[in-house]
Amino acid sequence: MAPKSPAFPKADPATTAFFRDLVPNAQGVAVKAMFGHQAAFVDGTMFLGIFGDRILVRLPPAERAELMAEPGSAPFDPMGGRPMKEYVLLPADWIDEPSLAAPWVQRALTYARSLPKKPAKPKKRKPSA
Repeated sequence: MAPKSPAFPKADPATTAFFRDLVPNAQGVAVKAMFGHQAAFVDGTMFLGIFGDRILVRLPPAERAELMAEPGSAPFDPMGGRPMKEYVLLPADWIDEPSLAAPWVQRALTYARSLPKKPAKPKKRKPSA
């Protein structure tokens, strides 16, 4: 029998509102569902997301290390023991200080734009009746 996957936390309404305020109004940015929450993508690459009551950003190595030095930040580890290497959780108390989070979101957007564009997935065809 395969090991049971951990249950993902439910979306937090305050964090969802904070996320919406952080999503840049920039060309190519789209919000989609991810892990039962919302995530922001640019050219098909995720750079910002929600997980429970936390916001996560995708950063290159040097900037990840810089953010990890901030008290309250943590690696994004949704499965417990298998962190997603490019993602860092912003400190939870930054929800009250959007000016601290916004520069990291911009850095994440810049990093995601530097990555190769992901090809668009073909749309699923509805079966004929």
